[in-house]
Amino acid sequence: MFDRVFEWAELTRFATLPGPRATLGVVSGRRRQGKTFLLDAVTRASGGFMFTATETTEADALRQFGEALAHYRGQPTPFRFAHWDEAVTELMRIADSGGPTVAVIDEFPFLAKASPSLPSIIQRALDPAAQHTNTPVRLLLCGSALSFMGRLLSGNAPLRGRAGLELVVPTLDFQLAAEFWQIDDPRTALLTNAIVGGTPAYRREFTQGDTPAGPDDFDDWVVRAVLNPARPLFREARYLLAEEPELHDTALYQSVLAAIAAGNAARGGIADYLGRKSTDLAHPLSVLQDVGMITHEADAFRRNRSAYRIAEPLVTFYHAVMRPAWGDLERPGRASDVWRRAQSTFRSKVVGPHFEQVCREWARWHAAPDTHGGHVTRVASGAVNDPAARTSHEVDVAVHGESHEGRQVLLAIGEAKWSDVMGAGHLERLRHIRSLLTRRGTATEATRLFCFSGTGFTDELHHLAKDDRTIQLIDLPRLYHGE
Repeated sequence: MFDRVFEWAELTRFATLPGPRATLGVVSGRRRQGKTFLLDAVTRASGGFMFTATETTEADALRQFGEALAHYRGQPTPFRFAHWDEAVTELMRIADSGGPTVAVIDEFPFLAKASPSLPSIIQRALDPAAQHTNTPVRLLLCGSALSFMGRLLSGNAPLRGRAGLELVVPTLDFQLAAEFWQIDDPRTALLTNAIVGGTPAYRREFTQGDTPAGPDDFDDWVVRAVLNPARPLFREARYLLAEEPELHDTALYQSVLAAIAAGNAARGGIADYLGRKSTDLAHPLSVLQDVGMITHEADAFRRNRSAYRIAEPLVTFYHAVMRPAWGDLERPGRASDVWRRAQSTFRSKVVGPHFEQVCREWARWHAAPDTHGGHVTRVASGAVNDPAARTSHEVDVAVHGESHEGRQVLLAIGEAKWSDVMGAGHLERLRHIRSLLTRRGTATEATRLFCFSGTGFTDELHHLAKDDRTIQLIDLPRLYHGE
């Protein structure tokens, strides 16, 4: 088990809760994050029961559940449940006098799809009247359909207010992903992360431990592990969309993702790319956001402006690099040539935007308070109007927070350049943007200036930053190992 200390602690706490009543927990998260691995481990450790549902009919699901429950109870004859009322009632009686017993239903959305009343049946089984016949079962419902799992405990849903655990298993952040993939070189780590993100399964099940050995091996690794039509990662981005039950018109959703991957972050730009009206995209964008495929982030400086971004790096890589050359890639032996031709697109459409996102994550979660000069509350990107020049300036990293005196302030603004050696010109641009924000009352001269570079900095910029704490230079080693 790797870096799931918090999740494991919460699961074991829930599994060992004292008391005679049955309790409910919900575990969710995007696919391939290790939810089933965690639940299987806690079930084995506690001697509990685990049932993994399949996409089937209600009658077949009840048959499978009855067989699994009978096997767990050591009964030679399977239970024959006519409906889920009987099945859930029997499930709530599996704990013996030895104490609480874990019961896991994995892929719960499959069961609820075939039996929409199942959440209500579980709710009734947890009512005070039913608790008189229940045993101390610690029931865990798990699923990867984020939209469904999000609704399970929200609003007027039957299970609203019933759960004693609501655990979301996240992806690994960029620093943990490098450690998990055992990549020591920061540049190789970031390039790999720009393709596979922080999904644990992509290293183990999908590449069988095949990782880039270093900078000189990265291109060969992409060809043999990602662009190889015989390897699982090759079609994974397509399967991710097909596995979401909420997405019916996959062609439309793929087109929306392609538009975002091409650099269109606003709804209007996405609509223009697709040749549709902006109003036509409200629903598909909302659904993609609900299933965790994209994020919708407010502008750091304009309330009426926002940006859509793809949440899964592999999807961005697929649409920017693989989809345009899919016919060639499907034929063995063509991957090297496709990858050579895609280098410019990979840098501009995949690595560049991903590097900016990593810089924002570092500023929000990894940088020390002294680096910012205060406590961070929000990090975003944004645009700043420049009326005199009749233009606007993009800010890759804007750090909002509280000063050491407790005042709400703009702690820092930053620029991220993956391929450029940053120099005094980049610093002057940030100073100009800071002056514009200062005149608006948004920033002060104490607002710090962050230069993020994947390539390095000029000697002049190093000299300027040496004795000025308001200038922070963040290179790849500092992103991965510093504050």
